[in-house]
Amino acid sequence: MEKVAIDEAPNEPNPLGVNSVRRSLSDALGTEDVSLAFYELEPGEQFSGGYHTHHDQEEVFYVVDGTATFEVGPPPGDDADPQASAEVEVEAGELVRFPPSQFQCGRNKTDEQVRGLAIGAPGAQHNWEDLESFAPCSECGEVTSHGVEEPDANGVMNVYCNECGTDLF
Repeated sequence: MEKVAIDEAPNEPNPLGVNSVRRSLSDALGTEDVSLAFYELEPGEQFSGGYHTHHDQEEVFYVVDGTATFEVGPPPGDDADPQASAEVEVEAGELVRFPPSQFQCGRNKTDEQVRGLAIGAPGAQHNWEDLESFAPCSECGEVTSHGVEEPDANGVMNVYCNECGTDLF
């Protein structure tokens, strides 16, 4: 058995600088089969580094306080363009689930703080090669699919275009 207070878990903000408070409860609890992270998002901040999917994990977000806005792509297996998205607001006390391979990005678009819990399974951490995001590519001249490599010892991620291989950063 492990027990931890959320405020005792170390703060590990996203290496892309999109949030200032991200507490890995998986690390604090030593989980192996589920990923848990607690967020405090100030206005304009995001849960993750942009519109993305985990091909190897489903994710559930529980909004504790405030209202989070999620950009949501079509369901996996749908023939629609994965960049075709809609917005869904999730208020305090509500949850939203994304199956593996459904693109999404959660943000705080309000003037109030959002506090929320992200739960991913299976696994306490996703496989970096199973992440995919959409971002503008300087070489291709358009928004393309991008892959992500595991952050290095300094927490720096390499995000690269899946079409031409150009590094985003």
